[in-house]
Order: sequence, then C-alpha cells, then structure tokens
Amino acid sequence: MTFTETKLKGCFILEPNVFSDERGYFFESFNSVRFNSGVGQNINFVQDNHSFSNHGVIRAIHYQTGEHAQAKLVSVLKGAVLDVAVDLRKDSSTYGEHIATELSGENKKQLFIPRGFGHGFSVLSETAEFFYKCDNYYYKEAEAGIIYDDNQLCIDWKIPKNEMILSSKDLKLPFFKNAIL
Repeated sequence: MTFTETKLKGCFILEPNVFSDERGYFFESFNSVRFNSGVGQNINFVQDNHSFSNHGVIRAIHYQTGEHAQAKLVSVLKGAVLDVAVDLRKDSSTYGEHIATELSGENKKQLFIPRGFGHGFSVLSETAEFFYKCDNYYYKEAEAGIIYDDNQLCIDWKIPKNEMILSSKDLKLPFFKNAIL
C-alpha cells in the first residue's frame, strides 16, 4: 500500500496493491501495523460505518468536537464520490484549507482524515456505497458541521446546483466563521 501525505499535514491518500487475474482481484484494504506505520500514528479504530447514497447527494462537512473528535479512514466500495477534508486545527498552517479527491470502487483509494478535520462528500456516480472506520465512537452532543456552500471554503462539489440533494439538517449548518471548533 502506498501512503501519500496531502497538503494538509496528517491527511493521507492510500492506494492499495491490487492483484488481478481472470478470476477477479484481491487487495488488502487494512492492516493495522502497516497503516500505523504509514500515517506515523498509533490509531485504534473502534467503529465501522457504511452508507448508501444516490447521485447528487452531498453530505456536508461534519465532525465531532472535543474529546469526541474522530479520525476516519474512508473508502468507497461501489460507485464514486468526491471526498473532502477540511483542516479545522486553529494552530495549523493550513487552517481553513481543504483537499478533495475522488474515491471509487474502481480506483480503490482511501483517505485518512485525522482528528481536527471536518469531512464530507458528494456522490458523482448513479449510486455509491461508502465505508469508513472511526477511532472514536459517535456522540450526538459533540456533533458539529459547516454548510456545504461556505464562501470562505469555496468547495467545488462537482455536482451542478440543480442536481444537489442535501438533508434539511445539512442546509441549516453554520458558515465556517461561525462554526463550533
């Protein structure tokens, strides 16, 4: 597996070694020892989540605050998404910046998003099955987010405005400048 650090320190794109033949393919999607060595941290994932979404769905920038913050290892099992990570670490030189990368069942890439980041994605394919590991349990009272069309972040979700599908909850999220960090 190849680990490539993005411009956001601690945030990595992972690309597996895929072995294919006439029967199909095989790859190792997670190995704790290799993963921790690759990201230079000791991460203990405790929860797996799986979601299914239709084309045009945008899951806005979400994160958990304080002691309930989560690191995530995200991937797409089927379909394609534009995955977005936003640096929310006030002491970081890339505070308020984001990266966006396409994850798909075809390219089998993963994105590691450390604690202190917000995360969201848009569905580029007809449907997408999204899978992610978290290093901390979900805690509703620590839930926070940033509106998808924040003018400071300027995220291009790669979905035409008239095709965007957002939850009523995501449409009520604050702008970055007003977010609880």
